[in-house]
Amino acid sequence: MNVSEDSVAFGGPGIEPRWTSSAKEGVGTAYHTSCRLWFTLSHGIINEIYHPNVDQPNSRDFQFLVTDGQSFCHEEKRDLEHHIEYPERDCLFYRLTNSERQGRYRLIKHVLTDPHRSVLLVHTRVEVSDDALRGKLRLYALLAPHIARYGAGNSGSLLEVGGHHLLHAERENAHLVMASHPGFSRRSVGYVGASDGWQDLMGNFKMDWEFHGAERGNIALTGEITLPDNGEFTIAIACGGSCQSTAAKLLQSVAEPFESHRQRYVRQWQRAVVNPEFDFSQDTSDGGGIYRLSRCLLLAHEDKVFQGALVASMSIPWGETKGDNDLGGYHLVWTRDLVQSATALLATGQTATPLRALIWLAALQRPDGSFPQNSWIDGTAYWSGLQLDEVAAPILLAWRLRQHNTTREHFDPHVMIQRAAAYLILQGPVTSQERWEENAGYSPSTLATVIAGLVCVADCAKERSQAQLADFILAYADWLAAHLEEWTVTTSGELVKGFPRHYIRINPTDPSNPDPHADPNTTLIQVANGGGLHPARNVVGGDFLHLVRYGIRGANDPIVRDSIEVIDGVIKCDLPQGPCWRRYNHDGYGQKDDGSAFDGTGVGRCWPILTGERGHYELAAGRDPKPFITAMEKFANEGGMISEQLWDADDLKNDGMKRGSATGAAMPLCWSHAEYICLVRSRHDGVCFDRVEPAYQRYVVNPVPSRYEIWTLRHPLRRVPRGKILRIILATEATIVWSTDGWANTSKAETSNENALNLWFADFPTADWPVGSVLSLTCLWKGEQRWQGHNWQVSIV
Repeated sequence: MNVSEDSVAFGGPGIEPRWTSSAKEGVGTAYHTSCRLWFTLSHGIINEIYHPNVDQPNSRDFQFLVTDGQSFCHEEKRDLEHHIEYPERDCLFYRLTNSERQGRYRLIKHVLTDPHRSVLLVHTRVEVSDDALRGKLRLYALLAPHIARYGAGNSGSLLEVGGHHLLHAERENAHLVMASHPGFSRRSVGYVGASDGWQDLMGNFKMDWEFHGAERGNIALTGEITLPDNGEFTIAIACGGSCQSTAAKLLQSVAEPFESHRQRYVRQWQRAVVNPEFDFSQDTSDGGGIYRLSRCLLLAHEDKVFQGALVASMSIPWGETKGDNDLGGYHLVWTRDLVQSATALLATGQTATPLRALIWLAALQRPDGSFPQNSWIDGTAYWSGLQLDEVAAPILLAWRLRQHNTTREHFDPHVMIQRAAAYLILQGPVTSQERWEENAGYSPSTLATVIAGLVCVADCAKERSQAQLADFILAYADWLAAHLEEWTVTTSGELVKGFPRHYIRINPTDPSNPDPHADPNTTLIQVANGGGLHPARNVVGGDFLHLVRYGIRGANDPIVRDSIEVIDGVIKCDLPQGPCWRRYNHDGYGQKDDGSAFDGTGVGRCWPILTGERGHYELAAGRDPKPFITAMEKFANEGGMISEQLWDADDLKNDGMKRGSATGAAMPLCWSHAEYICLVRSRHDGVCFDRVEPAYQRYVVNPVPSRYEIWTLRHPLRRVPRGKILRIILATEATIVWSTDGWANTSKAETSNENALNLWFADFPTADWPVGSVLSLTCLWKGEQRWQGHNWQVSIV
C-alpha cells in the first residue's frame, strides 16, 4: 500500500505504552552543564533520552531496522549480537558493535552527545562482508518518543527546515526532533502496534507507508537512511522547549563534523579524571577500570540545572512491564542514595559535587528537620514515607565534608544538622520505614545511622564551643546505643541451630502508636511484596553490619559474630563471581522463580551492595576485603554497570536468566557503584571510610554507659530501671505535673529549653525512688495554657 505524504496515520492512539528494559549497558551525557541531555544504552541500542533534567525521559528506545528489501528485516535489539566498548579512558563515550548472527554485516555506532547542546549523536558505519548484500541493505531509524515521561498523548509530524527533512514529536511544551546526515530519503509517523515503521517493514521488508502525522497517541518515528558509498552516517536527536529552538540546535550540531564533537566531548570528561592521589587502582583487581567508570557514572547522574541532585538510577525497574502510571522509576532523588553517591565521590577526592549535594539537601529540608522519602530533582516530593536514616544521612555527609575542610568557609550546615537532630530525637527510635522502605519498627541499620549522625552533630557542636548542646545530644545517642540489643536482638532465634541469639532484620511496631518495649522474641512481621507473616525473630538481614561500619559496635562483638553465622546460613548465595546476599529471607521484591517480572510479588534476589557491605565488615574484622572487591567487579556487565539485583537461581534458558547475571531490577544502581568505590577506598585506608571516629571511640574503644532513659510523646516509656535519670523531651514548653503516690501528692517540674534544638526537657532522677513505685505525669502546655488531658505512668524497675 503506497500512501501519499499528506495522509494521517491510522490505528490511533496505538497500543498501551510501556517503558523498556532496565538492564542498561551504559549511560552518558556531556560533562559540561550546557548540554542538558542524557542517554541510556541496552541491547546495543539507545533507550531513554532524558531532557531537560535527569529525571525526565523522553523516549522509550531508538534503534535501526535493517532489511535487504526481499528476504529479511532485522531489528537491532532482538536479531543482532551486541558488543559494547569504551574507546576512550575515563569517558562515557561508547562504541556499539551490532553484528548479524551469521556475520554477513555489522553496524558500528559511536554514541555521545554534543558537548554544549542538548543533542544526541550516533555516528554509524555499516560494514557488509557478504557480497550478496552489497548495495542491497536498507537501514531505517525507528524512534519511540515518550515525551516528558509519558508514552501516551504524543503527537508526531514530518518537518522541513531549510530543505532539511526532519521528524518531529511533541507533547505539551516539550519537543523532540530527529535528523540524519546525509538526510532521510523517506519518513513516516505512525501509531505503535498499527501504523508504525516496524509494522510496515516486517510485513514485506519494504517501507510502504509515509504518513505525515499522528496525533495524541503512542507513536513512533521512522526515517529511511540515505547510505553513502562509505557506509557512514550520523543520526542526531535533539530535545527542547519549542520546535524552532530544537530544530535549530539539531542543525547547528549536525553542521559540525562528528569528530570535532568527539574530541571536545572526550576532552571535557578527561578534565575530570581522578586525581593521582586518589587513584586506588592497586586496591582493585581490574586495574581500576570499574573504579574510574563508577566515578564517571555517579557524576553523570547529577542534574545540570538543579545541581547537587543525583538520581538513584537512570532506569525503570522491570520497565518493559511499566506504563504511564509509574512515572518515577528510579530516576528520582532518594536522600539515602544521594548521600551514598556523594560520599563515594568524596572518597575519590571529588568535593564539589558532594558540597552541591549537601546544599541541595539543605534547600529540600522541611522546617521540622525531616526530608521527603524521595523527590523529583526540583524538590517536589514523590512518595510520602518518612525514614529516620534519611534524616540522619545528610548529617553524616555534612560531617564528612567538614572533616575535609569543605564546609567551613563556603557553607555552614550547623542549622541544617541541628534541625535534623531535633527531629530524630523527637521522632525516634522507631522509624516509619527502614532503608528498604517496607516496614516500621526498630531497625539496626536505621539506629546505627541515627546514632552515628547524632554523634556527628555533637562533634560539630563541640567545635563550636557548644558543650551543653553536645552533652544533650550525646545523652540521647548513648541511650539509643544502650538499647540496641534490647530492641533488635532475639534470644530465641530458630533459623540456625546453635545460634538462637542474633540481630533481626527489624523489630516491628505500629508507627502511629509505637510500642516502647516491643519484644523481638515475640513480635510478628508482615513482610511486604507478598512475603507473608512471620515471627520477627526468624527474619534476618545484614542490616546490623551498619553498627560495625559506623563504629557503634566492634567487629568481634559476640552477637555480631553470631549474627554473621545466621545470615550466612540463611541468605548467602555463592554466585559464579563470588559471594552475595539477599536483603532478608522471605523477601518478595525481585524476579519471580519462572523468570517473569516483579509485579507486586516475586522473590528478592541477591544485591551486589550487600557484598560490598560484607567487605567493609571483613575489613573492620582485620581481614582483606579484596575478594569482595573482585566479586563486585565481576558482577558488572559488559558495559561495567552494576545492577541492583542478581539472578541467584539456576539458569533459565527460555527467559535468559543466568546465575550471577542481572535481573530486571535497576541497572546501573548508583548505590551499587558508590558501595564499590567506598570499599576500594576503605581497603586503601585500612579502615572503613564511613566509620565515624568519635562514635567508634565512644562506643567501641572506651564504651560510655548511658545515664539516662528518654521519654517522648512518640516513645512514652512504661518502665525505667531504678538509678537512671528519666529525661522527658518535648517539642514545646510545658509544666510537667507528677506524682509517685497515685496523685495523693503532686509536684511540678518546669521544662528547660535546649535553644539550639528548640526542644524542652525535664530530668527526674530515680535513685531515691523504690523499685515498684510508679511515676504518674501529665503536661500543661504553657503556650496554649492547655492540659494534655492524658496521664502517663512509668514504673520503676
